[in-house]
Amino acid sequence: MKKRYTHLITPEQLAQSIEQSDPIILDASIQPVGNMTKPEFHWPNVSLPNAGRFDLETDFSDSRAAFPHTMPSVEQFQHQVRRLGINNDSQLIVYDSFGIFSSARAWWMFKAMGHHNIAVLDGGLPAWINSGYPLGQATNASQTGVGDFQASYNPDYFCDTSQVLESLKDDTCVILDARAATRFSGQAKEPRQGVRSGHMPGSKNLPFGQLLDKGCFLPKEQLLPIFKSIAEGEQSLVMSCGSGVTACILVLAAELCGYQSISVYDGSWSEWGARAELPVVTG
Repeated sequence: MKKRYTHLITPEQLAQSIEQSDPIILDASIQPVGNMTKPEFHWPNVSLPNAGRFDLETDFSDSRAAFPHTMPSVEQFQHQVRRLGINNDSQLIVYDSFGIFSSARAWWMFKAMGHHNIAVLDGGLPAWINSGYPLGQATNASQTGVGDFQASYNPDYFCDTSQVLESLKDDTCVILDARAATRFSGQAKEPRQGVRSGHMPGSKNLPFGQLLDKGCFLPKEQLLPIFKSIAEGEQSLVMSCGSGVTACILVLAAELCGYQSISVYDGSWSEWGARAELPVVTG
C-alpha cells in the first residue's frame, strides 16, 4: 500500500516517493511581495522533476474579485486542476521557491476542494537543491493528459468579512494575523495602496516567520508551546494575513499541533484594511 502524505514531506521522503509511486509535483511559487527578494532559483528557470505549475495569481484566483488571491469558483478550480492531469486519487506534492511561503495556500485550497492527499515540501525548492537531488524542466502542461478530478468544496475552510466580524465577538474563537509585527501594530505602512495600517480589534499577531527555521517548519514540540500560548485546543481559529496566502502557513502549523476547527479569512487585510467601515486599531 502506498504511503499517503497529507501535511509535510521532506526532500528525502519525496525522492523515495518519486521512485516508488510517481506523485504529481506542483510549483506554487508567487512573485515576491513587499521587501522580499526574488530567490536565485525559481520557476521557470529551475524546478523539481516534471513539476507542473499551480499558478496562484492567475489560474487559481478569481480574476473578477476586488482583492488579490481570492478563491476561484469550484468550476474554475476543477477545470484548472484537470488540466494538470490530476485525479481524485492522485498524491500531490506542492512546493515554492522561497522554502515555505505560498505552497501552504495551494495545500489548503486543495483540502477545501475535498482533496486531502496533498503535502507541502518542507523547505521547498531550496531544501531540495541543498539535498543534492536532481532538477527538471519546467512545464505548464500535464505529463499524463487531462485528469478527472472532481471538486467537492467545503465552505468551512474559508470565511468572509461578516463571519470574521461575528468571530470577533466570540470568546471561543481566536483570530490570528500572520503579518509582520510592525504591520500588525501599524508602525509599518501597508504595501498595497489604499489599505490602512493596523489590525482587527481583538485579533492576535503570529508572524508566520516565527513558525519556521531556515525555510522549514519548526518541529511539533516547538510549535505546540507557541500555539498553546495563544489559543486553547478547543478554541476555533481564524487565520488572516495580507491576502490569504501566508495565513495558510499558520493553518498548516496549527494542524500539525492538533487543532481542527480552522478557517482562513479569504479577503484578509487586503479587504479589511481597504474597507473604511470596518474597525481598525493600532499599537
